[in-house]
Amino acid sequence: MGWINNANEVGYGRPPKGSRFVKGQSGNPAGRPRGRHRLAPYEAVLGQMVTIRERGTERLVTATEAYLLHLAKRGLDGDGAAARASLALIEQARGEKSQSEPMTIVHVGVDPGSVTLALEPLRMARKLDPYRETARMAIEPWLVEATLERLPRRLSPAEQRIVVDATRTPKKVRWPKWWSEHP
Repeated sequence: MGWINNANEVGYGRPPKGSRFVKGQSGNPAGRPRGRHRLAPYEAVLGQMVTIRERGTERLVTATEAYLLHLAKRGLDGDGAAARASLALIEQARGEKSQSEPMTIVHVGVDPGSVTLALEPLRMARKLDPYRETARMAIEPWLVEATLERLPRRLSPAEQRIVVDATRTPKKVRWPKWWSEHP
């Protein structure tokens, strides 16, 4: 016996003729109701208050501010994408700020002999023990590379050893070809 193909047959994948979709007509003529999903879901989250810890003290900020602080920190730590994103947000905020508002400039004074106090805020060096006032500083690898490119003369092996010892992560530095004291 062969298979008989009956167009009026009803079963799996063959609904009754009267309930089939009409060609050219939408299956959802009313569409999505207006006003639903108007706000992005992250807007509700970013408006919440969160607790952050800075230098051992806790404070309450919006999730938006916490995210921006985190993004800026990652940018300063060397994440190029985060740096570009945070700079774009800063420029956008400056453009939105009205011209009548004065800009706040913070000036931090540093004693002339205290180079270590200036290096950390500039992200040029990091304290090895952040809880001691007179802790030893370690120079960031990017600063070592930039300085070595501009040196007028080659350093002696003793001077090279001092630079390697003072670098925070010497294995990350791209040392010049003439460099003999590798970590």
